[in-house]
Amino acid sequence: MRRICITGPESTGKTMLARRIAHSLRTECVPEASRIYAERVGRELTEADVEPIAREHMLLADAAAARVTVSGGSVLVLDTDLVSTSIYGKHYYDFTSPFIEAESRARQADVYLLCDVDVPWVPDGVRDRPVQRAEMFALFRDALAQRGAVTVVVCGGWQARGEIAVRAVQGCVEG
Repeated sequence: MRRICITGPESTGKTMLARRIAHSLRTECVPEASRIYAERVGRELTEADVEPIAREHMLLADAAAARVTVSGGSVLVLDTDLVSTSIYGKHYYDFTSPFIEAESRARQADVYLLCDVDVPWVPDGVRDRPVQRAEMFALFRDALAQRGAVTVVVCGGWQARGEIAVRAVQGCVEG
């Protein structure tokens, strides 16, 4: 199964892009586990939440992959993945987990669409880092490079982002 992950700092259009790609490919879109978890617990997250968020992501991704397989599909779209969980765990809490690192490598996507920070930050009750977006982008870029991940930077206005994503996804699905 081909895995396409949309990732990057907060408020860069990841969810919108993930849903659009999944819809165009007629496949499943795995939602962002950290958002689901944060909204459910309704409190400030701590280091103790990082591994439960990772496990929730794995459950969501595995269930979606099973549905794709049953339907005869071969592509899964992820609105972030364990690389993001790892980056945010380190950034917020100076927390690293051998379990999350191993799972993120084992579950590495075939292509990462890394959303740049060149669109306005919009608050939504969960987002909290409007001034550190460039720093976060660099953390994502470096983590993906360190993993040897195929990465396509998605930048520009919303139309340009969509066009870049479509080309990258076509290359992944056809390649």
